[in-house]
Amino acid sequence: MKKTAAVTSEPHKSPAKAPTARTAVSSAKPPVKPKTAAERQARITAILKILDQMYPDVTCALNHSNAWELLVATILSAQCTDKRVNEVTPGLFRKYPTIRDFASASQDEMAQDIRSTGFFNNKAKSVIGAARKILSDFGGEVPQDIDKLLTVPGAARKTANVVLGSGFGIASGIVVDTHVQRIANRLDLTKEADPKKIEQDLMKIIPKDKWILFSHQIIHLGRGPCVARKPKCRECNLNTTLCYAKDKTV
Repeated sequence: MKKTAAVTSEPHKSPAKAPTARTAVSSAKPPVKPKTAAERQARITAILKILDQMYPDVTCALNHSNAWELLVATILSAQCTDKRVNEVTPGLFRKYPTIRDFASASQDEMAQDIRSTGFFNNKAKSVIGAARKILSDFGGEVPQDIDKLLTVPGAARKTANVVLGSGFGIASGIVVDTHVQRIANRLDLTKEADPKKIEQDLMKIIPKDKWILFSHQIIHLGRGPCVARKPKCRECNLNTTLCYAKDKTV
């Protein structure tokens, strides 16, 4: 800004800087955390109610028409955006329309088919291995049991929860991806960093009939206002005494 000459003999004083959003946050009085079990449960209920208002009908963002396609899409989604996976899978499912087609595919060829999803060699190996395992051990049907599904190549805990929850409507656990991990800590729903421990903490406090929807809601929240850097707290209805995040931006 261009300086102007002083019109009096008084010393020039620079105008005080307006507080930034982060400055305001750091000086704001932190919310009072609930102390009793009843207060903590009431807070969880309030959080779930607001999530229902923000995201009432959210579903899995990975396009699929059956549980097998969802399993493939979820394997491909590791370290990759759902948008990119949804761009790749239509052509993939046309080229390999059945589990048997996947099981007999060339790993090198499939790796090129899914190259844009990243880590394509390992993903191709997992997808082909999953198809062969399902054919040999489960009669060509994706198992609807968490322990059996976890024996399928590429189906770790998160993937299994996605497939069972969105593919079959079975609440086997809570999907913990990077968004859920980040927001669960921001909301003080856990103090853990390990996804398996975070899931166990969440399963203790979130009602089982909410497990599937809760995962989708938190994932959408993480893709929307509650991003990793500079969360858009003005756009989030949880930005009240319910949120304990240290990096609030308002």
